[in-house]
Amino acid sequence: MAAGYADLLRTRHATRLLTGTLVGRLPNATAALGIVLLTRSQGGDFTLAGILSAVYGIANAVGQPLLGRAVDRYGQPRVMLPAALLSAAGMALFALTGPDPLPLAYAAMLVAGLFTPPLEGGLRALWPGVLNRADRIHAAYALDAAAQEVMFAVGPLLVTLLVAAFSEAAALLWIAAVGVAGALSVVTSPPSRAWRAAPRAADWLGPLRAAGLVALIGSFFFVGLALGSIAVASVSYADVHGGGMVSSYLLSALGFGALVGGVVYGARHWPGIPERRLRLLMVGLAVCYLPLALVPGVVAMTALAGLSGLFLAPVLACAFVVVDRHAPSGTVTEAFSWIVTAFGVGAAVGTAAAGPAAQYGGATAAFAVAGAGGLVALVVLLACGRFLVFSNLASRTEKDRIAAAEPGFSPTHQA
Repeated sequence: MAAGYADLLRTRHATRLLTGTLVGRLPNATAALGIVLLTRSQGGDFTLAGILSAVYGIANAVGQPLLGRAVDRYGQPRVMLPAALLSAAGMALFALTGPDPLPLAYAAMLVAGLFTPPLEGGLRALWPGVLNRADRIHAAYALDAAAQEVMFAVGPLLVTLLVAAFSEAAALLWIAAVGVAGALSVVTSPPSRAWRAAPRAADWLGPLRAAGLVALIGSFFFVGLALGSIAVASVSYADVHGGGMVSSYLLSALGFGALVGGVVYGARHWPGIPERRLRLLMVGLAVCYLPLALVPGVVAMTALAGLSGLFLAPVLACAFVVVDRHAPSGTVTEAFSWIVTAFGVGAAVGTAAAGPAAQYGGATAAFAVAGAGGLVALVVLLACGRFLVFSNLASRTEKDRIAAAEPGFSPTHQA
């Protein structure tokens, strides 16, 4: 297992691209906490902090597919680096002025979110050209998904340490600068500078004209909803089981489970077509969310949280492969960005839904939101299964489909 990942990371440019992308996405992983802490430190209430975070999140969701489309048309460096600088400028403006004057704070959050560079989709567009073999690409997707879980767990801790050592404003400024450095590392790499999307049809729908991708977007909205609700549910559970550290145990266990699942999944080549495998993995994800509503004691609950994360990274990794197979020519970065957007919007909705559920029904009701989200995600995927089987026939050539399915076959296009 370790040898396979070591071989992958020894591939020229692979470690630089993975590390740069993760570092470049650090502002996105820490924005919600940083915005809340700075707003509160300057006298704002939780309602204002939540609204500012929501402006950032909604702008981010809108910006990802738009910037992804621009990347597919103009290349990565010409879009991602200016976007990273503008996003960092917006966050720096908020760090220096705070929530007052309020219109300026809203504008800063809008710019910071809207121009967050689509590094996640960009990396997945680069992997085929860098790794050349389908088995390595599958492993890279799994390692990428697992590493994200670590980043989203470590990011808030980093913010907390920076605030303790310096200040809330300094924490936001430092993380914004680090994000630009990560994006710069990616876009100055030879694969990023050389990458060009395949020619695309002249229509405004882009990847949304592929029914299989629309099905994935719908399903992953509910996966995001499930994951977003778990964060609120964990806090509600901790309130009656020993305090705030308990919620950290649960969320850390979930992240650890996802890390283990992603590493194990990516360590071997799986037979069969990815679309069928994705449905099986989604069954596991949905089933593992359901026991959370039992809310047993802390030790058992921590174990259930770890179990609930086990299929998350494999589902994401397999979905990335499916996206690459179904994305119409010239739309791969935008296609990945739509999945990111669906997941993020779903997480925001899950957070909003779990709040009232926790208030009126306790942790059991809040965790039930996660279980329901997982089940609906599975139902959507199963109901739209015929699109996932056949839609790629209209969007890829025969050679491209073989390249996406068979190890050792190098695709002729870089996207």
